[in-house]
Amino acid sequence: MFRPGPEWIIVLVVILLFVFGAKRLPEIGSSLGKGLRTFKSAVTGEDEKREESQPERKDGNPSNTDDLA
Repeated sequence: MFRPGPEWIIVLVVILLFVFGAKRLPEIGSSLGKGLRTFKSAVTGEDEKREESQPERKDGNPSNTDDLA
């Protein structure tokens, strides 16, 4: 079975640098990381747990007003 070694990883990184450029590569990495975190939280249900744990006030708004600032 074929197992890619460090040489193949270096070749892939060089090809990605040529295709996307040095400026776009960090942007792609950060957006990929955000997407994976969002997917993970959606699968595990972290967002639902966080919303349920925040108590609501009498007017129906969550008690956390950090988002309004």
